[in-house]
Amino acid sequence: MSAHAAAKQKKNVTVLAVLQALLMTNNSTAIALNGLAGYALASNKSLATVPVTGWVVGAALTTFFASLLMKRIGRKGGFTFGTLVGILGASICCVALYLGSFWLFVAGTTVFGVYNAFGQYYRFAAADAATHDFKAKAISLVLAGGLVGGIVGPTVSKWTKDMLPVAFLGAYLVLIAFLVVVLAVIRLLDIPTPTEAEAKASGRPLAELAAQPAFVVAVLAAAIGYGVMNLLMTATPLAMGVCGHPYSAAATVISWHVIGMFAPSFFTGSLIRRFGVLHVMLAGTVLTFVCIGIALAGIDVPNFWAALFLLGVGWNFLYIGGTTLLTETYRPAEKAKAQGANDFVIFLTMATSSFSSGLLLETNGWQLLNYLAIPFVALIALAVLWLMGKRRVPAAA
Repeated sequence: MSAHAAAKQKKNVTVLAVLQALLMTNNSTAIALNGLAGYALASNKSLATVPVTGWVVGAALTTFFASLLMKRIGRKGGFTFGTLVGILGASICCVALYLGSFWLFVAGTTVFGVYNAFGQYYRFAAADAATHDFKAKAISLVLAGGLVGGIVGPTVSKWTKDMLPVAFLGAYLVLIAFLVVVLAVIRLLDIPTPTEAEAKASGRPLAELAAQPAFVVAVLAAAIGYGVMNLLMTATPLAMGVCGHPYSAAATVISWHVIGMFAPSFFTGSLIRRFGVLHVMLAGTVLTFVCIGIALAGIDVPNFWAALFLLGVGWNFLYIGGTTLLTETYRPAEKAKAQGANDFVIFLTMATSSFSSGLLLETNGWQLLNYLAIPFVALIALAVLWLMGKRRVPAAA
């Protein structure tokens, strides 16, 4: 690789990491406040997490479209479009809070989810532009940008949620300001727009791609890992409130959870290169099991803190591992459909888990939520072990 190409690669990874930081600043604010704002607005409190579900559904319905759109207009154009829609969504949320309208707020969070759908492709943009040896590290370094968001988002939300007479309105106005910054940072990306030939190339059918064992395990691990993480994370601020803990404690727990999600990214790529992607993914399942054990052991703030931190680290290993494994299963012409299908399944799983989270917490409590997560984590572990076995057999032969 020439010095110019290496510098361009590093510049794009840096810019994408900054965009990831801004994405997670906005997302961690949404994670911390959507359920609480929903609880305040909803007459039926079991619907409190529906705004979170709307946010996830908005992303799920858009993610495949986002991937195909960027294949035609490029990453920069796609990221700009997604951010503009995010500004619209945050503006609807502000109007809904001012009017005290629960369902308008749900509509706002759903539109805001479109920004999240496009933002999830920051990691793929880094992988697509990286050399083979740098791919896993590029993905992990971009996701490491989320560490900043894990600190800034909940902190800013604590300062701004009561900044105006209307509860939570100030925090959502600040989201709009962050999105304006996102628009400026996107202009720094140096990723070319696809040629007409590249935009029209299709490659193998999606069904053929999805039939590959590595594709199945990559999507399963990322989707269920994200679903379990979302199930427990979405319920945490509400569960802590029910247990008598103040919002400041919940915001701190969510902040450390997001740190757990992204701080390991500084070395996850190196771990994958040293130990292999499947071993790192298996370690992610072990950490998630430990998280559940701590959560079941008690409802004090340290239990929530330790459980959510480990939940974040386990997610990191599964998500980066799954993303890296997925990049092994497609050719350049097939990346839009493969990446779009992967993220569609992830968001569909997240939508199910976030909707179930509020209902299960309201009707059955925090402990049942954790017990329900166990078989899903076990399924990921079995899938990874299965693929290890399949890869070991040809090697032995």
